[in-house]
Amino acid sequence: MFKKILILFLAILLCQSFVLAKAVKNEEKNMTRTDICKENYRTLFKGEALSTENSDPEMLAILQKYIFGEVFTVGELDIKTREMITVTSLAVQQTLPQLKAHINAALNVEANPVELREAIYQLAPFIGFPKTLNALGVLNEVFKERGIKTPLKSTITVKEEERFIKGQSIQQPLYGDEIKQSLKDLPDNMGDDVAKFLTEVCFGDFYTRDGLDLKTRELLMLSALVTTGNTLTLKSHIKGNLKAGNSKETITAAIIQCLPYVGFPNTLSALRTLKEVLAEK
Repeated sequence: MFKKILILFLAILLCQSFVLAKAVKNEEKNMTRTDICKENYRTLFKGEALSTENSDPEMLAILQKYIFGEVFTVGELDIKTREMITVTSLAVQQTLPQLKAHINAALNVEANPVELREAIYQLAPFIGFPKTLNALGVLNEVFKERGIKTPLKSTITVKEEERFIKGQSIQQPLYGDEIKQSLKDLPDNMGDDVAKFLTEVCFGDFYTRDGLDLKTRELLMLSALVTTGNTLTLKSHIKGNLKAGNSKETITAAIIQCLPYVGFPNTLSALRTLKEVLAEK
């Protein structure tokens, strides 16, 4: 009996020492923004932040500590989602050298090639096909350098004759027929043609594809609209995000994640638009 009590007592002491060790380790995690920046930068880029071996070390120090040491701590987005948002924003802006760096970073934090391709593909209805093809050129360049064979597997899920009905089945619960209503009474019913194109292309050709779930697609499209500064369309997509299951906290964090890449004016406009939508609800 005494032996059993002694073993139990020693086990309790061991557990307590483990808890204390864990607590000390957590206290050591109270890092400065410089520490956080360096850790995130190593994870993303496999290198060291705050290097003085470049032409503009002061600008890079401001940039890196702000982005990776501060913005990356806002909200509960995981690092992969942050990079997918960043890739989306940079593709919209056509800042191709930075896009290449962040595609590599996204792959380093376990975004898979199909996810990245889908994130760029779905931009076409929002920024046009020429800019989308430019971004795909950068994506495929990264794939080639990393030994990722292209073309990637197909993720098409609809037949040609299903594009409208399948697209509408996604569009309707999120957005209803607001586009069709807003374009009615244009000459020769051409507004109906545009509304049909939107259903078939945006939702039928892109949103029906495998590779990204609906919540992720909507969150990335929201990031694209924050980048363009189109608050009217953004307002609809904030509502669409909420219906798709993204929380107001996630949406807020996603908007703020765009901040270093698009600047304060577009970000503040987006946050005010979010407040308007939440006030309406």
